[in-house]
Amino acid sequence: MKKMILYGICLLLTSCGAGGAGVNSGSEGDVNARFDGYKNRFIEGLWKIYPGWASSQGYHKYDDVLVIVTGQEREKEADFASDNLDSLRLFGLKGLTDNNKTDYRMIENQLRGALWAINDEKAWEWNPSIYNVSGGFADILNGTYDSLNVRLHHFYARLKAVPDYYKAAKKNIRNPTVEHTQLAIEQNLGGVSVFEKELEEALDKSGWSNEEKKKMRKRSEEAVKAIKNFTEWLKKLPNETPRSFRLGKELYAKKFEYDIQSGYTIDQIYDKAMAHKAELHKKMYELADKLWEKYMGASELKPTNRLVEIKSVIDKISLNHVQPDSFQTAIEQQLPVLIQFIKDKDLIYIDPSKPLVVRREPDYMAGVAGASISAPGPYDKNGNTYYNVGSLSGWDKEKAESYLREYNTYILQILNIHEAIPGHYTQLVYSNQSPSLIKSLFGNNAMIEGWAVYAERMMLEAGYGSPSTGSRQANSTGSGQASDEMWLMYYKWNLRSTCNTILDYSVHTKNMSKEDALNLLINEAFQQKTEAENKWRRVSVTQVQLCCYFTGFTEIYDFREEMKKKLGDKFNLKQFHEKFLSYGSAPVKYIKELMLAEMNETKK
Repeated sequence: MKKMILYGICLLLTSCGAGGAGVNSGSEGDVNARFDGYKNRFIEGLWKIYPGWASSQGYHKYDDVLVIVTGQEREKEADFASDNLDSLRLFGLKGLTDNNKTDYRMIENQLRGALWAINDEKAWEWNPSIYNVSGGFADILNGTYDSLNVRLHHFYARLKAVPDYYKAAKKNIRNPTVEHTQLAIEQNLGGVSVFEKELEEALDKSGWSNEEKKKMRKRSEEAVKAIKNFTEWLKKLPNETPRSFRLGKELYAKKFEYDIQSGYTIDQIYDKAMAHKAELHKKMYELADKLWEKYMGASELKPTNRLVEIKSVIDKISLNHVQPDSFQTAIEQQLPVLIQFIKDKDLIYIDPSKPLVVRREPDYMAGVAGASISAPGPYDKNGNTYYNVGSLSGWDKEKAESYLREYNTYILQILNIHEAIPGHYTQLVYSNQSPSLIKSLFGNNAMIEGWAVYAERMMLEAGYGSPSTGSRQANSTGSGQASDEMWLMYYKWNLRSTCNTILDYSVHTKNMSKEDALNLLINEAFQQKTEAENKWRRVSVTQVQLCCYFTGFTEIYDFREEMKKKLGDKFNLKQFHEKFLSYGSAPVKYIKELMLAEMNETKK
């Protein structure tokens, strides 16, 4: 999954002042000019209050500031949201261009979501894992936007606030969930390396004097002490009535509304996911039955249970996987193959000047997803995009084998399509080029994840994974149709996205037990035990995010098919992809509106 650079948005918006919003009068050009001016002031004020979010988007003016989250800060958030909702009402939608109407709706949704997060969800009380400074400090060390010496000065200035940051966190936390408490302990302790090993490496490369280094080390030691003190406090915190990690039906529906911004309700998406699961099982059975003799032998009797037959064939094919010490290397070697295939098929333009760096997943990110993308923001268009790969170091043999069977030779390629090319990496590069900062900054997770899931299907439809003459390499692009093995594994992977929605909804609103969840994942989604256990942990520390894959994919794929019918022979897949991505990371329903409006305007 893509790195949750949007994770903190539930606490995002604070005061930049609502001034400057004019009423919707005068010519259409005047109205849009005033609205553009308002957006610029809105964003600039936002960064003054949320410098950490600004830094993650490539806006480095406030890198030396660490906001201490207190009750006063939450009041500022609420005031900002209320004031700017009033300002938006003064504008209204009449007279705004289609692009500005979309920005208006995205700002409005963000403001309403912020108020809901503060007043209703209240994750700042029960989720200790949102209190973690390591990521922001690591970004400063890993950045390329300024000289190392300058970045270290920002690092040093920000360090001063770390002890007070964790003091405030302790005051905020009440009856936290057991699961989020454990995650907070693990990730904060994992992040200590940023202030020790990584900082020391940076100091060695810097031009700082010995005296400056001494001051930095002292302040860093105080920060580490505060982090460790926070984790010890969490371990010893009396918590006789911890909050359940389950969000509950009412909160879940609202979070889905604000986070996903789909044209469907959560109940409609759940029903679609259940129907899609049945459809995938049918297709997988047809392929497994076809491949049975090849992998199981002619003498092996087929099970009477179709799901058992599917699982038997999948388990056999899954034995083809890389070794633990070559997992990351295999990913790095596959990326050029994907790029060449896309060029050969002319599917979408990929800018070769935008760096993609495969790296071991940082410790402060561990415990949620095994692979993710950390992308630069729209202010740092030329910054590195990092493909974070979970390490198998220290895993016992059985656990590592289970994990590698899950990410077998076929699935690993689909993972790379999803996370990198033409999935997250490609989409986020396009998003940063969007002329609308709002669409890039308030990126819709369902669109982002939905595009990555759509890319998997699109690549196989184009023939990726077909057998190549004279080669037995599963990663061969070939020139024909994808192999039966690749399609079977794709359906398994797509079933994963589908069951993510079923799992998330059922766990958080239907009280699904761990036993039932593992049964769904292992026996109906054909996942390895390690993967299923990891997914259970993930669903216990996140909410709604697991729904974005299937929701976004469904909306994008359906829209593409609609456009193919509308345009007929004039439909061009590459043009569709590039136009779709040109609108930034806006919700799919708004991109659809914009593309259809532009098409209708062209016809006039």
